[in-house]
Amino acid sequence: MIQYPAIDPVAIAIGPVQVHWYGLTYLAGFAMAWWLGRRRCHTSGGLWSEEQLGDLIFFAALGVVVGGRFGYVLFYHFDYFLRDPLWLFKVWEGGMSFHGGLLGVLLAMYLYGRKLNKSFFQMTDFIAPLVPFGLGAGRIGNFIGGELWGRASDVPWAMIFPRDPEQLARHPSQLYQFALEGVALFCILWWFSRKPRPRMAVSGLFLLCYGIFRFVVEFARQPDSQLGFIAWDWLTMGQLLSTPMIAGGVLLIWLGYRRYPLVDGANSDDRQWLATHGEVSK
Repeated sequence: MIQYPAIDPVAIAIGPVQVHWYGLTYLAGFAMAWWLGRRRCHTSGGLWSEEQLGDLIFFAALGVVVGGRFGYVLFYHFDYFLRDPLWLFKVWEGGMSFHGGLLGVLLAMYLYGRKLNKSFFQMTDFIAPLVPFGLGAGRIGNFIGGELWGRASDVPWAMIFPRDPEQLARHPSQLYQFALEGVALFCILWWFSRKPRPRMAVSGLFLLCYGIFRFVVEFARQPDSQLGFIAWDWLTMGQLLSTPMIAGGVLLIWLGYRRYPLVDGANSDDRQWLATHGEVSK
């Protein structure tokens, strides 16, 4: 067993004002997404500008926060919402859902894409490789906060989390998710998106890989206490919500290669957009 490196979840405290590590990790994730997005702008062949990127990050952040909160309340604590609808807005009490955040980001991409005259999948294919840093940073925040721990285990790297009422040695599943959803997913998507790909292929690969990674890690993660197992004494809510992502990812990749083949090594959908709208200003 490894000693849990207890870290004060409050990174900075100035009088009554407290800045938590969890918030700082989100900020770091968005900052890294912006930095990587600039590189993608410079290699987009005139499809994206840094000004558009700044607005894109803003709308994506808004979608993450609003969608993540709505998803957490509706997917995991709907009973709380029924008893006290105003609890939905008590964000200071914590609680975010990736799947809700994803839906929020998708809605934001659709709305902002209409303003730019870009298709929905033009938006998601561009932003997908930027997302894993935020996911990984969030899992580090979970680990520092000592929350969302794993199931009881006797593996040599098991830890006892201070906030665990049972005080059992458990999988540090937050670190598993950091390694898969953050590091591995970024490496896969960044490598795949460095060359022109058919429309929807990058988005599909994101859904496929994240869904698989999340489904697998759920076997080591403690099910939410208020839900337990959804079925068969092993299926969790996280796995239930990830299953459509896996199927949707496969479908998008198949449709992308079938409907939007590369033309002379370039994405036919992007080529058509440039012909219609011209290059954006740098």
